[in-house]
Amino acid sequence: MQHFPIFMALAGRRVVVSGGGDAALAKLRLLLKTEAHLTVFAEEFAPEIASWATEGKLRLVPRAMVPGDALCAVLFYGANEDDAEDARTAALARADGAIVNIVDNLIDSQFITPAIVDRDPVTVAIGTEGAAPVLARAIKRDLEERLPATLGTLARIGKLFRSAVEALPMGRKRRDFWSEFYFKTGPQAIEEKGIKSVRPALEALLDQHLNAGEKEGHVDLVGAGPGDPDLLTLKARKALDEADVVIYDRLVSAEILELARREATMIDVGKEGFGRSVSQNEINDLLVQHAQNGAHVVRLKSGDPTVFGRLDEEIDACRAADISWRIVPGITAASAAVAGIGQSLTKRDRNASVRFLTGHDMKGFAEHDWRALARTGEVAAIYMGKKSSRFIQGRLLMHGADPATPVTVIENASRPEQRVVTAQLSDFADAITKADMKGPALVFYGLAPRAAQSVAAPIQPQEVAL
Repeated sequence: MQHFPIFMALAGRRVVVSGGGDAALAKLRLLLKTEAHLTVFAEEFAPEIASWATEGKLRLVPRAMVPGDALCAVLFYGANEDDAEDARTAALARADGAIVNIVDNLIDSQFITPAIVDRDPVTVAIGTEGAAPVLARAIKRDLEERLPATLGTLARIGKLFRSAVEALPMGRKRRDFWSEFYFKTGPQAIEEKGIKSVRPALEALLDQHLNAGEKEGHVDLVGAGPGDPDLLTLKARKALDEADVVIYDRLVSAEILELARREATMIDVGKEGFGRSVSQNEINDLLVQHAQNGAHVVRLKSGDPTVFGRLDEEIDACRAADISWRIVPGITAASAAVAGIGQSLTKRDRNASVRFLTGHDMKGFAEHDWRALARTGEVAAIYMGKKSSRFIQGRLLMHGADPATPVTVIENASRPEQRVVTAQLSDFADAITKADMKGPALVFYGLAPRAAQSVAAPIQPQEVAL
């Protein structure tokens, strides 16, 4: 992020614009929505600018800028549509202490003006660091269609009512009140009886929340999917948006953690096979403790919580403490990984079943029915198989598996850095070692990637044949 987004207070402060053509008009139409004191310097200027000056909306100085003209200005816009004049006036403004923007010149600008969705006092600013203005406009257009015209009215009424709402404690109770006002009670009041009915509806809603009992805590056991935030379910997104506390695993991607509420308490309880670990009992205690304090807790697990996620132990802890809980399933790594190699987990005349196995458990390397798995045509998705690869290879060969059986290892499935390593059973442990995989990996026994030309996937795997 090269430009940090802020909302600058302009009420009563000076803003200077140099230029009188189309570029200046575009900026002035936006600036006139603020309460700034606007001054325009231009030898030639559009009729609209002259009209605004006559109406007292801005001060027009019919000459080019000179030193000292931007004194006490907080912002300056160079909109001369002439590179040399923009550079000259920008230098004057900087010398006078103003922050400078030169229209359509990102490199020489100290700040940029985002695309804006205006529902005063609700303002949505959209920036792309100058990389894709057309994308910013498309997002603005989409938001304009989605946000109701009454949103600003509700916000203005709500702003006047904020001191009364301080009777509710900070945190979840106050947040629940405002959520109900903006998304249910307020719009319903305007639709049924008009703007005059909003204030009484607001007062009735506050009485209702003040007299309500303490809200009990709750735990959502949420699957974060394999890492691509676009694969997160809508229900999971909603849970993250409402969470007071997020207790997350090591493999949950940073992009998904960014979707949680900014005010949420984030607790890392990452476990690593044969490495650092937070005990399951400690995690259970955290879930119970925060929920008993009235928090909405999200236990965020990579993939799907029902697959090798220690889910039952956490449910048992919630039930023992009489805490409500809910499972929000996610896309498991096997589904994302097999899509990444253009294959399916089952195929007619190839395999009518697929095994989901773990490479290690609490006791170390996990034992399975190796003899059954070694039969021709078997397919298995092996989770946490990277560090146990040599053990798995040895067990399968020992029980008669064909050394030429295809094995595919997918690292960072669904993520931009996804990598695919293809091998045979006879050498797949060496292939993993040689590839030096650092990210989470899933092993497919009995599956090879489909030919690259027939794979129609949004993320093309980087295939390394070893």
